[in-house]
Amino acid sequence: MYQALYRKWRPRTFDDVAGQEHVTETLKRQVALERLSHAYLFVGTRGTGKTSCAKILARAVNCESPADGNPCNECPSCRGIENNSILDVLELDAASNNRVDDVRALLDEVVYTPASVKKRVYIIDEVHMMTPQAFSALLQMLEEPPEHLVFILATTEVHKVPATIVSRCQHFSFKRIPADVAAARLTKIARAEGFILEDEAAGLLARLAEGSMRDALSLLDQCSTGGDIGRERVLSVLGLAGESRAVRIVSAALDGDAPLALKTLDEVYSAGGDMTAVVGELSRLTRDCLVTKLMPRGGEGLLSGGYDADMIDALSRKASGERLYACLDALARCAQDISRGLGGKLASELCVIKLCE
Repeated sequence: MYQALYRKWRPRTFDDVAGQEHVTETLKRQVALERLSHAYLFVGTRGTGKTSCAKILARAVNCESPADGNPCNECPSCRGIENNSILDVLELDAASNNRVDDVRALLDEVVYTPASVKKRVYIIDEVHMMTPQAFSALLQMLEEPPEHLVFILATTEVHKVPATIVSRCQHFSFKRIPADVAAARLTKIARAEGFILEDEAAGLLARLAEGSMRDALSLLDQCSTGGDIGRERVLSVLGLAGESRAVRIVSAALDGDAPLALKTLDEVYSAGGDMTAVVGELSRLTRDCLVTKLMPRGGEGLLSGGYDADMIDALSRKASGERLYACLDALARCAQDISRGLGGKLASELCVIKLCE
């Protein structure tokens, strides 16, 4: 049975986790020195490694022969935790286990020492979705936890987690994964899977993932059904306009040339381009132009990296910062209109006309 790349290549040790060295190095030292906290809070956007690190930490604290803070993944404890046969390590999704009764059921279990491992570990994903009553019950456990218990809470919206919970946890913030780090990992995985991923295509996939390694692997999976992957294949499979057409649309719009802008948009649509993806592409390009306009010096590090810097500079000279901001606002409204069900082509055409005006 085929296994999705993001599942097949989930990190199994802290050293495998990409772009989160500030988190993994600390956790490795804590495991090696046996200076573990009773509760951890992992915060970050989707696909940055929160759940992966939680599972690695659950194995590392129970590993029979850890190596420099990493689990060996070979001992009975590691294998049992990995295949979910050891019930002392439990992963819960707070989206479906958010009631106070669910948490009280845990309260009844935590008093018992683990049967086959050193520590009983509870991983609670999307913890911000718990009800206030469930948070109150969880707080009781965090205030006086048994020595054999470790909680690992993960969330994408830490502002929804009560301060009383946050203050009782060691707080780790997971950063968005840099595009160059994600691209390097995609290239390595593609090579291991037996196909070639060109550097330009890897960079494009990494930028489209917007800091999420899981999204980057899902996009790679989507493009990998036909052998080697180049930039044109990524554009074709994902329904993107491509650099030249996106530049032509924005350039024509800033020149006020509505016929050329609409004709180019129609070419993209006829070639199978997804209008949501195309509007996103135009937004990234317009945003890069605005950044260049506002920061002619020192703004290179803020650019998306998907377009030539000289070309962006030339485009930004065609309009004022106020007009570029208005264009970006119109594109954002267009994306909302498409998400609400207004026809993608119609919404995109109306938006392009607004850009030209």
